Amino acid sequence: MPAVMLQGTGSDVGKSVLVAGLCRAFANRGLTVRPFKPQNMSNNAAVTADGGEIGRAQALQAIAARVDPTVDMNPVLLKPQSDRTSQLVVAGKARGTMRAGDYWRRKPALLGEVLDAYHRLSAQADIVVVEGAGSPAEINLRGNDIANMGFARAANVPVVLVGDIDRGGVIAALVGTQAVIDPADAAMIRGFIVNKFRGDLSLFDDGLSAIVARTGWQNIGVVPWLADAARLPAEDAVALGRDTGAGEGPLIAVPMLSRIANFDDFDALAHEPAVRLAMIPPGQPLPGDAALIVLPGTKATISDLAFFRAQGWDVDLAAHVRRDGRVLGICGGYQMLGRTIADPDGIEGSAGSVAGLGLLPIDTVIGAAKQTRQVDGGFVGVDTPFRGYEIHAGITTVDADVPPLLRFADGRTDGTTAAGGRIAGCYVHGLFDRAEARGHLLARLGTTSDGVERGDVIDAALDGIARILEQVLDLDAMIRFSREAG
Repeated sequence: MPAVMLQGTGSDVGKSVLVAGLCRAFANRGLTVRPFKPQNMSNNAAVTADGGEIGRAQALQAIAARVDPTVDMNPVLLKPQSDRTSQLVVAGKARGTMRAGDYWRRKPALLGEVLDAYHRLSAQADIVVVEGAGSPAEINLRGNDIANMGFARAANVPVVLVGDIDRGGVIAALVGTQAVIDPADAAMIRGFIVNKFRGDLSLFDDGLSAIVARTGWQNIGVVPWLADAARLPAEDAVALGRDTGAGEGPLIAVPMLSRIANFDDFDALAHEPAVRLAMIPPGQPLPGDAALIVLPGTKATISDLAFFRAQGWDVDLAAHVRRDGRVLGICGGYQMLGRTIADPDGIEGSAGSVAGLGLLPIDTVIGAAKQTRQVDGGFVGVDTPFRGYEIHAGITTVDADVPPLLRFADGRTDGTTAAGGRIAGCYVHGLFDRAEARGHLLARLGTTSDGVERGDVIDAALDGIARILEQVLDLDAMIRFSREAG
């Protein structure tokens, strides 16, 4: 069962993008490829065809491998709800909320399910490309580990260690990782990759030689700064605010909630020349010249509504509405726009009920049952089709005779509109990805879309990254390493 695992010297060193690029590069060589991440932590999730949840990065990696995403590709997903609690998703289904210490004690029992998922994938593939989480150098977390060396050793999967030269100290990060981890863990590492390099590579020749001399690992290659990575969905909220889009035209503002979820909803708008997208960080007002304010999804609706109010954004939003500005709420943002939100069982935090922003005639009760499904249909009143997905806990009741926003292919409706359509909300993520649907929404702002499908942008970016990795990495060596697995 050939497999190779990419681990990093730290978080955000580019593992997810490299795994996606490798999946496409190996697929381009005619290999049957499957991505795998034993444990992920992210509020950016995707929905598989059978209604399971996995990390957005693994869904992207499946696209790169030219296969449909499955829950086996990410058997354990943690979705943070507060600084100390996360919802645990196993095999695509929620298994409750727990504190960090409780999860740490539970991890050994989850290793068997992780290995089962990995073995099912291995049986389907010529090679499995595995992504670690965080860093094996976090030796305080080594006990009960299922994300890095704990998995690698249990499954006997060779490791390639990735270091990020852009943040500085890459020689110390790579050599230091070997110095602090257990010798048996270090023995799993076969080579290293230096990622995000800019400038004259010849100036780093001595650095590469020093790493090889001190570790004994093979130099797999140096990856340049990948401009195409900016065109891919970001998994981590730390990427928000780095690029607010370079378009011209009406301004679309999105407040960055503390537990913002599925924020890749806005990637298509960031690359749309017809509009300007601004992700508004905490501490800054919602811009007065915005044509549209979008309240995004969140993993903790009630607490993020309090966060929204603490920034003064409720006052800004009310002023925006008085100026006849448009408002769209997605998922948790949709719930916030209603009259009330109740969480009687404390599913997303402390039990209780709060007043919403009062802009839509809806009331929401959050419960344990979770809706996770892919959906398609059309906007009510027009022929424009859409395709997306739902991930939410909660049942929303809408006043009678209030027009919905969307009609699903099976006849069900979703969402609500008010004020002649200026204020609207729905549970569907991914509304902006399809060019026709995005064009319909932008027409309400008095502008037109470029007509580019988001899926085509992602596919072209993956091809571009794969071409570069073929040039700069020793992929043959990685394939040789992979045959040691199992």
